[in-house]
Amino acid sequence: MTEDAERKPARVVVADDQTVVREGIVMLLGLLPGIEVVGAAGDGEEAVRLVAEVAPDVVLMDLRMPRCDGVEATRRIRVEYPGTQVVVLTTYADDESLFPALAAGARGYLTKDAGGEEIVRAVHSVLSGDAGLSPSIQRRLLERLAETDTRPAAPPEAPDGLTARETEVLLLIAEGLSNQEIGRRLHVSTATVKTHINNLFAKTGLKDRAQAVRYAYGKGLVRPPAG
Repeated sequence: MTEDAERKPARVVVADDQTVVREGIVMLLGLLPGIEVVGAAGDGEEAVRLVAEVAPDVVLMDLRMPRCDGVEATRRIRVEYPGTQVVVLTTYADDESLFPALAAGARGYLTKDAGGEEIVRAVHSVLSGDAGLSPSIQRRLLERLAETDTRPAAPPEAPDGLTARETEVLLLIAEGLSNQEIGRRLHVSTATVKTHINNLFAKTGLKDRAQAVRYAYGKGLVRPPAG
């Protein structure tokens, strides 16, 4: 008898707020060996409740859901029900989706273009104590590690209540980068960059990028070039 035949099916809950997507994932999983779907949830609150009721091995978790998003649901599940692992299954692969989900305790992260075999592999990987990450996500993590030594660190106490990411955007504005260039540098969308800029302008009372540059120098976040 093969190892796959001996292995008990993984009991899985699917959490996704889009009914068609959720039902499609449930139908797909029902056709795959090694998976038993034991519940489906339409938001994070329902996912946490289902975990309490049926104690699944794994939750396949969407991120952007009403009432309680996937990151918060993951955090609650990992704290309250540590016997259940979480594999994120989402449309989004940007840093601001990926890293909060992993920090909340997700052991796997797949995008929705993953095939059935990849989903099964990720589910059983996390149950074996390994990470269940798609190749693209693994590459992003390695890139982020490589960037750690070269990216300028935000000051330990950012001024005016700026977050670390808002301060990072401010420093890149001071370097003269456009919104598109900042987005490429941080691996986020231009819309996300605009949101950070609007937030930091609101907190600091700045009106434009020229003021932002003067502010960065005035606060000592950027040093004037030598000589």
